[in-house]
Amino acid sequence: MRKVRASELGSFNYCQRAWWYQQQNMPSENQEAMDAGSREHREHNRGVKLAVFYRWLALAVLAIAILLTLWTLR
Repeated sequence: MRKVRASELGSFNYCQRAWWYQQQNMPSENQEAMDAGSREHREHNRGVKLAVFYRWLALAVLAIAILLTLWTLR
């Protein structure tokens, strides 16, 4: 008995015919669009990671500013 991956279940749920084609190892007719979508997802992921980094950087700078302000008020 072979293992079924979650992505395969998602593919089957979305389009049973597309799932069947994948099982037959038939190449996709819209490979260019799928590659473009993968590139867009990678770019979006990079942007999200950069936003998270900038958020932590801003929090660190804010914490340093608060500490310096408290230190100068002593």
